[in-house]
Amino acid sequence: MPPAGDHNVAGLHEAIAAEVPDRDCIVTAERRLSWADVTDRSRRLAAVLRRAGLGLRAEPAAVEPWASPHDHLALYLVNGNEYLEGMLGAWKARAASVNVNYRYVATELAYVLGDCRARAILVGGRFTGTLATVLPDLPDLELVLQVDDGSGAPLLPGAVAYEAALASVPGPPEPPVGLSPDDRYVLYTGGTTGMPKGVLWRQGDFLATCLGVSGTADALVAAAAGRSGLRTLPCAPFMHGAAHWNAISGWISGGAVVLPEDPSRLDPADVLATCQREQVTALQIVGDAFARPLLDEMRRSPYDLSQLRFLLSGGAVLSAPVKAALVEALPQLRIVDVLGSSETGRQATAGAGGPTPGFRPSDTAAVLSADRTAELEPGQVGEIGWLAQRGRVPLGYLGDPEKTARTFPVIDGVRYAVAGDHVRWLPDGRLELLGRDSVTINTGGEKVYAEEVEQALTSHPAIADALVVGRADPHWGQAVVAVVALRADAAARPDDEELRAHCRRVIAGYKVPKAFVWADRVERSPAGKPDYAWARSVVEPA
Repeated sequence: MPPAGDHNVAGLHEAIAAEVPDRDCIVTAERRLSWADVTDRSRRLAAVLRRAGLGLRAEPAAVEPWASPHDHLALYLVNGNEYLEGMLGAWKARAASVNVNYRYVATELAYVLGDCRARAILVGGRFTGTLATVLPDLPDLELVLQVDDGSGAPLLPGAVAYEAALASVPGPPEPPVGLSPDDRYVLYTGGTTGMPKGVLWRQGDFLATCLGVSGTADALVAAAAGRSGLRTLPCAPFMHGAAHWNAISGWISGGAVVLPEDPSRLDPADVLATCQREQVTALQIVGDAFARPLLDEMRRSPYDLSQLRFLLSGGAVLSAPVKAALVEALPQLRIVDVLGSSETGRQATAGAGGPTPGFRPSDTAAVLSADRTAELEPGQVGEIGWLAQRGRVPLGYLGDPEKTARTFPVIDGVRYAVAGDHVRWLPDGRLELLGRDSVTINTGGEKVYAEEVEQALTSHPAIADALVVGRADPHWGQAVVAVVALRADAAARPDDEELRAHCRRVIAGYKVPKAFVWADRVERSPAGKPDYAWARSVVEPA
């Protein structure tokens, strides 16, 4: 039996749109689209996809956990109204959208499009050059819809202009039928710990676990219609889950999604000016990598951010000093620091907090023992385990039964999701996040978690950013090495001993970097996530 309060994303959007048709739904630099506009445009896209033969291929409840019952529409775009319309339009056609990292080179792009067997793609003009090189290797791809993104790129041979495709649907488009909470939400991981993997969620479970949606449809719609003024700005790219989770969450609250003028990069002045102009009430960021530049811009120029009430962060560390600086700059701000992943949804949250790090776990969060055979209870303080999620978790990884079994184990009849983060219980019942297993450094028989050392380094006033990796060492096995970038306004570059002395004040001596490599800037993904492969490539020859 489906759980109580089971919903479909597109179905909820349709129901809310019927109550607030004239309210802003998506605001970009070029367009201000109402809920009625977005409903019309996403229905038109659904009609285009159905006309091309895309839709539901099997009953969702009848396929294996690692199989998708839908045809797939790949989204290869920067942030814009077209991205969100693509998600809704695919779901209204009973197909499923697939997020594509627009920084992929041709081989990576071909891998993801082939892995999901995309039958259609919605592509921004600026990316058509890379797409053209892989099209001959994609026999499943039948429909290319090209968005005019201002790049001036000509239409690919055989492609259809997106706006022309929508206009080709005659008359008012038909509303969707048959939408089900069993329809899949597909989210490809970033590939930072191996090849990208498509996580398969039931939409009902995704809404409950990732966005905290509960209650009847009538109650949700009434609550959304009764609210006004919620306006959220996702800073991260929609190609990563955190940003479009923020957008969908804003919609379910009856709000508008606001985008900055240039969605292709983080421009702090653009973001803050958009917040001021559009009276944004909630801002989504990714840890210190986004927060620090925003703080620097606030110190340089005045902005009226009195309407900004919520700052939501996830996907990377938002350190205590940066939280304190944000609250000092914006005393009305409520910070929600989210701990979770594509495979688990939200597992814990932290607020502005104090000097002690820690996350308050959700009711469904758990800590599994190191051998993944039992849960560690909150009283087992200090023992390192795996952060896990129980209850409404994903069904599996697309096309991969073995990885599905490893990541979603069943223990004593309970199914868990284990993304790979190490944690331990704190005495007050909170969780201390230690770091991802894939970037743990083994040095002299001790485990060092990269994120902890990075926080120590970036708390130095001269350091703009840092990544920490292990380098092969004949004595230590692995030596802790840091790639660091200097702040533009730093008076001077600190020497290695000054940095080590600074680190020793907050972390144990064996965690302090043995060496430092200076870089003009630290490479991160557009979503602010650390590029450890790049850091290793810099560290190894140094």
